Amino acid sequence: MNDGTATGTTGGTATGQSMAELLSEMVRIPSVNPMHHGPRSGTVAEAEMANWVAQRAEALGAEVELDEIEPGRPNVYARFAGRTERMLTVDVHLDTVGVEHMKGDPFDGRITEGRVWGRGAVDTKATMAVVLAVMGEMTAAGRQPMCTVELVGTISEEGGGLAGASAYRDRLLERGERREQIVVAEPTMCAPVYGHKGGLGLEVEVEGRAAHSSKPHLGINALSAGARIVAAVDAEAERLANQREVGALGAGTVSVNEMSGGRARNIVPDHCELYVGRRIADTEDYEEEFARLTELIRAAALPARVKVQLANGFGSNAFFQAPGSDLVTALAEMSGLEATVADYGTNALRYGEVADQIVVFGPGSIDQAHQAVEWVDISELERAASVYRQLLLR
Repeated sequence: MNDGTATGTTGGTATGQSMAELLSEMVRIPSVNPMHHGPRSGTVAEAEMANWVAQRAEALGAEVELDEIEPGRPNVYARFAGRTERMLTVDVHLDTVGVEHMKGDPFDGRITEGRVWGRGAVDTKATMAVVLAVMGEMTAAGRQPMCTVELVGTISEEGGGLAGASAYRDRLLERGERREQIVVAEPTMCAPVYGHKGGLGLEVEVEGRAAHSSKPHLGINALSAGARIVAAVDAEAERLANQREVGALGAGTVSVNEMSGGRARNIVPDHCELYVGRRIADTEDYEEEFARLTELIRAAALPARVKVQLANGFGSNAFFQAPGSDLVTALAEMSGLEATVADYGTNALRYGEVADQIVVFGPGSIDQAHQAVEWVDISELERAASVYRQLLLR
């Protein structure tokens, strides 16, 4: 499908069809996050996708570097020289969620009904296709962007603590560099997003005491303790939802998202594991909420004992900045859409230390992400390309 010219990767106009073909090629490269990997996932992790991006960007004249963050999992950094020293980063995560629940071939990348279909089509290879196509269009016309553009492909956004974004942040800190503006690619229907909740995860191990199921009084049932934890977390979720005073991002949320335990049908279980997810609003502090939830969980589990760990070793406060900041205002004007906030989390959580302005922006709807059927409208690719043309040349 990609002859290197029609798609805008080495020249030509970035049309909706050519961007669709470029995106289709990317969808056909599996890049499932290892935490989501299963029998249908194909090639493990992001390496093949990173190499593909590196080759395309290098063909357009970018300075390219692959940076192995975890074994077989590199970030890719592609720098396109601009006419000024001002730096703009566009962060596009390379990984996707799993495909075991998807219908048909999750990586067929078919183009029908005015859409591109398949895992990653909207979340979030679409932006990578758009930026590469627009840069190809500019290269063919002999034009440079006004700012120097660093296109960053990051690993591990869909699981693993945003390791790719953390590594890029640390890279900038180690070099003493900042970015005036960072655009984090996610499906926002091309509306600029200036805030979303942070988050933390609690990994909970419940330790009870095993006993014969005919004498349950001799044991401490870890699953029963787990059930009490679920009830306590549900009550906390209701308390949060009923708060009268909340910030710009609304109320925080909490839920039990995983639970497992039990050894046999005739043994009172002595062990249970849970995962509790907490979304942090702009009026909250994740360390305080971690401490609050830990105490709540321990009290609910008694007389069983619990061990509570912070998943990945850290949490994140909310991402939020003034809706009237320059980048937010510019993208709103270019897209013709009102700036907004989002419910989901993104790599923006990692960039507060290294960027003056951060915006989450990209084609397509988050409603199509992570679904059994994933797609993006070609018209959304065209709208995003129009915005990037204006952004890179202003």
